[in-house]
Amino acid sequence: MTTKITIDKHLAEYCIGKWGDGETKIVSFPTNTDLYITIYDLLIKRPIDCQTDNGTLEIKLPVRRANDDYGFRKNPEIYNYLSKRSCRTLNKRIGKIMWGDFHGFMVNQRHSISRPKNEKLYNIDIVHMFRCKYMIEAISEDAFLKNYYRWDNVLNKKEKRPYTKKKK
Repeated sequence: MTTKITIDKHLAEYCIGKWGDGETKIVSFPTNTDLYITIYDLLIKRPIDCQTDNGTLEIKLPVRRANDDYGFRKNPEIYNYLSKRSCRTLNKRIGKIMWGDFHGFMVNQRHSISRPKNEKLYNIDIVHMFRCKYMIEAISEDAFLKNYYRWDNVLNKKEKRPYTKKKK
């Protein structure tokens, strides 16, 4: 059972590249991820006035095993709708995962030991490798670089030396 949600286009491409099925472009989140549980928690009954599924990303609904210890489980045939508010929540969470993955990829590639010392790898090349890895086309390489430089600036913030006036 699947449903479609509306999230940012680059995040949808990232999800399809990371967790998607290559042929049908249906994303099935692994059961050990936080997104799987989040989607399960956000599922509600489909409203009567909302019958069509439309969006940028088609996801496979989580099915938790019935277990007497936990009681009630959501049946995906009944609980198969994610509201606009739920989509915004998922958009933020997937965005944090994507940017964290990108920052880690940049750091690993910049400080890779397996690369020869005389081979220089530029940041734009690393961004291109990341975009090709997950087939992301909706966001530019400059946007990735800008985000990385902002993150790096916050992480490695240098304080200016305080100036002291000379006493006469």
